[in-house]
Amino acid sequence: MATIKRFEDLDVWQLARTLNLNIIPILKELNEAKNYDLKSQLDRSAGSVMDNISEGFERDGNREFIQFLAIAKGSLGEVRSQLYRVFDRNFIDKEKHDVLQDDCILLASKLGKFITYLNNSEFKGNKFKKD
Repeated sequence: MATIKRFEDLDVWQLARTLNLNIIPILKELNEAKNYDLKSQLDRSAGSVMDNISEGFERDGNREFIQFLAIAKGSLGEVRSQLYRVFDRNFIDKEKHDVLQDDCILLASKLGKFITYLNNSEFKGNKFKKD
């Protein structure tokens, strides 16, 4: 396994970024005046997934990284719920909704497995390395 040196190298971060890119067209569809809160909340929670993965990685310690990955996973659940609201208001069709839900479920599974891996790892983080 190659050593990960940057958060951009993480598969989970790349998937979170792709999810964000796939949500942008939905955000453009949501009418500012009538759906401002939903649009803002969907944008923030989707961004939170990527941002918490990157912030946790940059903390250089497994405990903090695990905490931030758990927050990212929670934000991902929020995205999934908001996608139901967007679907129920007819802003996306069933096919698009199902694809995005599948993407979220895959990412949640990968985050869960990554958290388990880090919990079981002997390596506790770069900030604990002895030179």
